[in-house]
Amino acid sequence: MTVIDDLTRSRTETLAQIDALTREFDEVVAASRSSNADDEHDPEGATIAFERQQVAALLDQARRRLADVDAALVRAAAGEHGRCADCGQPIAPERLAARPHARTCITCAR
Repeated sequence: MTVIDDLTRSRTETLAQIDALTREFDEVVAASRSSNADDEHDPEGATIAFERQQVAALLDQARRRLADVDAALVRAAAGEHGRCADCGQPIAPERLAARPHARTCITCAR
């Protein structure tokens, strides 16, 4: 399996996660609209608001990961994948295995 294959798989998985989280977010919003819950005064209101914010945060994180994967695909096409964007040294294979879209080595990521 090549780097491009790994990144393409990661992109596909991330798009599926974004789709699932978007549907979940829409369901939470729709459920809160159809109820008479008042987030401020209803004991369940805080739960609804928390759930909505939690899904929104996960969705934002997935969208950032998609942007990172897309940037990694561009670097791979240019032959620059696997080199740290900050110091220019090779990124450890273990880091790339865990995070194929990594743009920095462990040292620079700290």
